Amino acid sequence: MKRLHIAFFTNTYYPTMSGVVRSVSTFRQQLTEMGHNVFVFAQHTSAYEDAEPFIFRYPAIEVPINDYALPIPVSPFISEVLPILKLDVIHSHHPFLLGQVAANKAKELHLPHVFTFHTRYEEYSHYVPFSQELTKRVILDWVLGYMEQCQHIITPSESMKQILEESGVAGDYITTIPTGIDVEPFRQADGEVVRHQRGWDNDLVLISVGRLAKEKNFETLLVAAAEVMRKRNQVRLVLIGDGPERKALEELAGDLGIAPRVEFAGRVEFAEIPAYLRAADVFCFASVTETQGLVTMEAMAAGLPIVAVDATGTSDAVTHGQEGLLTENDSAALAQAIQRMVDDAALRQQFKTAAAKKVAWFDIKAQAKKVLEVYERAIEDKKVDLYVDIKRS
Repeated sequence: MKRLHIAFFTNTYYPTMSGVVRSVSTFRQQLTEMGHNVFVFAQHTSAYEDAEPFIFRYPAIEVPINDYALPIPVSPFISEVLPILKLDVIHSHHPFLLGQVAANKAKELHLPHVFTFHTRYEEYSHYVPFSQELTKRVILDWVLGYMEQCQHIITPSESMKQILEESGVAGDYITTIPTGIDVEPFRQADGEVVRHQRGWDNDLVLISVGRLAKEKNFETLLVAAAEVMRKRNQVRLVLIGDGPERKALEELAGDLGIAPRVEFAGRVEFAEIPAYLRAADVFCFASVTETQGLVTMEAMAAGLPIVAVDATGTSDAVTHGQEGLLTENDSAALAQAIQRMVDDAALRQQFKTAAAKKVAWFDIKAQAKKVLEVYERAIEDKKVDLYVDIKRS
């Protein structure tokens, strides 16, 4: 394959930390190592300087309450630069704002357009102060309409592909490609250093990673952890991440009487997360909005057994009874599974061994090759579209 010039359009990139940012960054790094040029078009953030080359920033409005920068999808400079880059494919990672710029530019420059359906956007409807049923319907219709502008759709999991097919998107134009991970940092990290530095000593550490937002369902996890802690005083819960719900969650921990044993670690640099995971004993996750469960995969790469709510994304990464335990979205059920894991050291070891083996399937190199295959198909499909357009004219 020739060296491709690829444009990633994303509403969020560093310094923001999220699953989408991780996916964009991970694939960009691997595709670059494979000899391709990947240009990232993302939001501007003040007080942050890019260390990577080929990052183009759109102006943005910073929203402090949600720790988020909302990109303004207009940049005369970028509009001038895009034709100069001689792009082969445009790959969008959101359907809104810069995602729409991607669709427009792909049409304007006669380029194939690939879209990754990272998130069930309708599940974020609680941020909109209108009828939730109507809002969810409008969002879903918008996203489905956006996909009609694409040559191909990528989903991070089979369950997300099924959701799109049930919504009327043709399966022939959808390919499941999980965000790959480099497993070595998670296997080699030294967790003992973190345990010593954080004073975890002989505690049994439950750990979770994610943005502290309503859709991540940390309230359910806190209530479940409190039930376990009432029976086992050596259990500690560590939450890595920050977000708009942090204060409310800290207050809930206080109300539950477990604040001294719940550690809100805040933001942790990605390079340090493998060591935190290696320092823990069980990974717990209650989110019901994941499309892949990337952080769950990383926990498995670190050799952690999993206890999680059985939901899209997570269930694609974890098989109940093999790498961990999956439960219904209920704090009592989650508490029961965590309790079982806490009480049974042999079961934890069994799941740890299975988890470490399974993640080999998520190797980033293999997933990047699949993305390149999608690009090849999109390029060929676009050639056919152009031929049809020419014939019609």
